[in-house]
Amino acid sequence: MDEFHVPADEIQTRINRLQKKMQDNNLDGMLIVQRVDLFYFSGTAQNGLLYVPAEGDPILFIKKYMPRALKESSIKEIVDLRSIRDIPAIIMDFYGYLPESLGLEFDVLPVSDFNFYQTVLKAKRYLDGSTFILETRMIKSAWEIEQMEKTAEISGKTFEYMRSVIRPGLTEMELAGLSETFARRLGHGAYLNARNYQTRAYPWHILSGKNGGMVGFLDAPASGAGTSVAFPSGAGNKQLLAGEPVMVDLGTVLNGYHTDETRMFAIGNMPDRAMKACQASIEIHDKVLEHVKPGVVVSELFNLSVSEAGALGYAREYLGPEGYKVTFIGHGIGLELTEHPVIARDRDYVLEPGMIFSLEPKMVFENEFSAGIESVFLVTETGYRMISRVPVEIFIC
Repeated sequence: MDEFHVPADEIQTRINRLQKKMQDNNLDGMLIVQRVDLFYFSGTAQNGLLYVPAEGDPILFIKKYMPRALKESSIKEIVDLRSIRDIPAIIMDFYGYLPESLGLEFDVLPVSDFNFYQTVLKAKRYLDGSTFILETRMIKSAWEIEQMEKTAEISGKTFEYMRSVIRPGLTEMELAGLSETFARRLGHGAYLNARNYQTRAYPWHILSGKNGGMVGFLDAPASGAGTSVAFPSGAGNKQLLAGEPVMVDLGTVLNGYHTDETRMFAIGNMPDRAMKACQASIEIHDKVLEHVKPGVVVSELFNLSVSEAGALGYAREYLGPEGYKVTFIGHGIGLELTEHPVIARDRDYVLEPGMIFSLEPKMVFENEFSAGIESVFLVTETGYRMISRVPVEIFIC
């Protein structure tokens, strides 16, 4: 297994930023239990919990596996936890007091777990700490940006590989399988982390021809043609044909850090109607990027994209058919596939340097095909910089 460590100063900076938010909101302590959040603030994803006080050093409680946690984490105080019921006594011994107000990740914590923690920890007030965590995570450091650039390199190579192997007669799933094998050899971690308690997402979505015209795939990226009737996911068993549009939506992860990119393919030639729609998606993509800079409200970017789609003649198909349109064109991305903030109609987050987004203006031509593009970019001090290494073009193979 390759060595990978989150630098100690990186962990300390993250904790300091979280503690500042806790102090500003009169929160005495935070108990972090979700696996990705645990990794972000401790450097290890072993089975455990992290207690962060409003001031002072945190305690990392490890249930399994202590030797690896000691190797991976730079947290000074790491405790081999026999029972969660021991946590209050350990906190009291370490700090001399128990928190009266305690933050938990309400957005992902099951109710049964919350009820259990209430009986064990006995704080006077329990608050939703997830917003503080997610807002800390949404600003990427130089080190994190470097990790995502490494992921983008794998994605770029994988898209190039797909250009070389795509051919008529392959099924969507066969193309996905070939490409996954190639990407895994480069370090792709296979499943993607989603903002659920312990859920992971499937990374390979290949939708050819009419499969791309299925209503619902935009707002449920784990759907698609699929090979399972009960739980459709990713590519399906449809054969790829020459002269039809093929949407490839690929999530890539390396050492926990994600990219999420989409490009349109065609074998031999792209039908004229689909080609024009794909080109329009790129125009919308580029128009939005022209307006990216610190201080811009994300809803302005969404509204700009809708306006541009209408001006190009695609108001009906943009973001899905009437009655099923999604209300976002992009999302933050990092240790999870979708992070704060979302570029959506009703969101008032302001762009800041260090935010990284996946931008995805897409169209659905119901029961015909889909068209779109998706790229990852960084908000800089003056505008934006592309993280994606995949050319912004339509791939005719």
